[in-house]
Amino acid sequence: MTQKIMTMREAIKRNILDGDTIVIEGFTHLICFAAGHEIIRQRKQDLVVCRLTPDLIYDQIIAAGCVRKVVFSWAGNPGVGPLYGFRRAVEQGIPRQIEIEEYTHFGMVARFIAGASRLPFMHLNSFSGSTLVKKNSNIRSVRCPYTGKEFATVPALNPDVAIIQVQRVDEEGNAQIWGLMGVQREAAFASKKVIIVAEELVDTSVIRSDPNRTIIPGMKVDAVVIEPFAAHPSYAQGYYDRDNQFYVDWYKISKDRTSMERYIEGWIYGIEGRKEYKERLGKEVIAKLQVSDYFSTPVNYGY
Repeated sequence: MTQKIMTMREAIKRNILDGDTIVIEGFTHLICFAAGHEIIRQRKQDLVVCRLTPDLIYDQIIAAGCVRKVVFSWAGNPGVGPLYGFRRAVEQGIPRQIEIEEYTHFGMVARFIAGASRLPFMHLNSFSGSTLVKKNSNIRSVRCPYTGKEFATVPALNPDVAIIQVQRVDEEGNAQIWGLMGVQREAAFASKKVIIVAEELVDTSVIRSDPNRTIIPGMKVDAVVIEPFAAHPSYAQGYYDRDNQFYVDWYKISKDRTSMERYIEGWIYGIEGRKEYKERLGKEVIAKLQVSDYFSTPVNYGY
């Protein structure tokens, strides 16, 4: 078996250093909470964390004191309310003061595209009239040499490590995603190292049978972690549903600093990994998140 396959503990220890710039991407589903918890467990420090929508996982990483800066475009507990760990760090310096660097959603997408393309910046037709330009000195402008029109620009983003969760992967790291897409591909290609976390390890013949689902090729991947249920309370299309109740519960947990610290102590530091995490959740919760089969129509690739 390829040397790329390793445990979550090994992948985080080998690939993420204190002070690194990291990105954990995924849009609504395939947000790798298991990787975030292991980062906390290993007490990584001074991280610059990037993501279009920092949600609960970054709230937890920030509250654990691992972060010195957040680069993002929107922050909140989706459909519920604010991120209180994030707010306490910004407003009160608890557990430490953090910097923030804010863009629009497409501003962040453009940064990843520039990074993936190995370009120094990307121009975009937005930010006109936005006060973000006054708050973020990295948002600048360039005049088009063809039309003379002025465009906003954002610098390339090249994280040290991207953590991307997928549904299935082969032992070489060829990773497949279906369902809602975010900027997983762009974030992976922009980053110096890539950790793939998969629900399932499959034979390369499975990957080759449906190549269009291969979002990230193995040649770009440094580590492969097979970790079922790694996205909870997020979800993995076709494997388990989103735990909406957890997002509602997090509002109360995170609003009080003591209860949030108690959660981190008990549910992250207090367990060894995702297997024990699932055991603590209980069979009843896991059963509620089970999904029914709903297969897509087969595609004839011809040969």
